Amino acid sequence: MTEADFLTATRTFYDAIAEDYADLFPVGLATPLDRAVFAGFAELVGAGGRVADLGCGPGRVTAHLASLGLSVFGLDLSESMLAIARRENPELRFEQGSMLELDLPDGSLAGAVSWYSSIHTPVNELPSLFAEFRRVLAPGGHLLIAFQIGDEPRRHERPWGHEVTLDFQRRRPDQIDGLLRAAGFAPVMRMVREAAANETTEHASLIARKPA
Repeated sequence: MTEADFLTATRTFYDAIAEDYADLFPVGLATPLDRAVFAGFAELVGAGGRVADLGCGPGRVTAHLASLGLSVFGLDLSESMLAIARRENPELRFEQGSMLELDLPDGSLAGAVSWYSSIHTPVNELPSLFAEFRRVLAPGGHLLIAFQIGDEPRRHERPWGHEVTLDFQRRRPDQIDGLLRAAGFAPVMRMVREAAANETTEHASLIARKPA
């Protein structure tokens, strides 16, 4: 099967910019409110709960989840991003793969995180993505998803001089909430925060639960 064009474009983009990205964004969690969301998520999952950081990039969120007592591993499309994650966090496990086709048994996770990693998935693919998240979660397991709020994508062209381009999709919380409900999730939490320093739009994070 030919890989979907958006997956190829996403991998190519992040392979090209990985080192520049990691240097510019040395911290994975921008604000105290983001850190509070992760603390709440970790408590819902429970100490030692098995969690996948899906679209982990350079692994900064993965490391933070581990510091909160979760048994976490990271997954990403980009081998260049994963190389940084492994270099910075040699004690953690990182794997290459697609969120749309997770190499995990049904019901094998207590939690899943998609921290700004669904933003390159076309809207028509989101039902399949969320169904895959639900498949790998155990009954009662929790999903955390975050994204920028808006109606139009932001296109990044030739970042740091690299010959790559990628659209960053912005979503509406009601849209994502409705798609999660349609995939069989029950809503738990919704947070909208204002743009922080160097940001240009509001941000949203949602926690949803796979019913027991």
